Amino acid sequence: MKTLLLMRHAKSSWKDSSLSDFQRPLKKRGGKDMLRIAQVLKEEDLIPEFVLSSPAVRARETIEILANELGIEEELVEFVDEFYGAEIEDFFDVLADLPDSYKKVMVVGHNPSLEAFLQTLTGEIDSLPTASVALIKLGIQSWEDIDEDEQIGQLREIWRPKEL
Repeated sequence: MKTLLLMRHAKSSWKDSSLSDFQRPLKKRGGKDMLRIAQVLKEEDLIPEFVLSSPAVRARETIEILANELGIEEELVEFVDEFYGAEIEDFFDVLADLPDSYKKVMVVGHNPSLEAFLQTLTGEIDSLPTASVALIKLGIQSWEDIDEDEQIGQLREIWRPKEL
């Protein structure tokens, strides 16, 4: 069985209107929310073995905080261009190529594609506000068996910073 953590990037800043959407950094609140989420992941023993993330600045900064708090080494993070503006198929394609040695993987991305991916995997319709993490147990032994045509995941929990 595989564990998938879906995380939406932390709260971003709209302060500098000259920046493109891709370049928007985190807001101070985003950093604080990430510290709370990191604590939950530690307490729940859900430190990812590998992280796949959008390359957008706000996603990169989200991962920097998380990696620092959880001790995730730089080489265990991969920035995937397709995850910025992702289609559901992009998530499936990238995950299917992972080595089976990874049992707990985190995907960091953006809405609405992340919520659509959650629904496709689990059949559950739920919201992922900024810095939220969804815990999904996948009924597969190999990442290559991840399939968008079958609901193979079970949503176990969603942690939202405002609810912590």
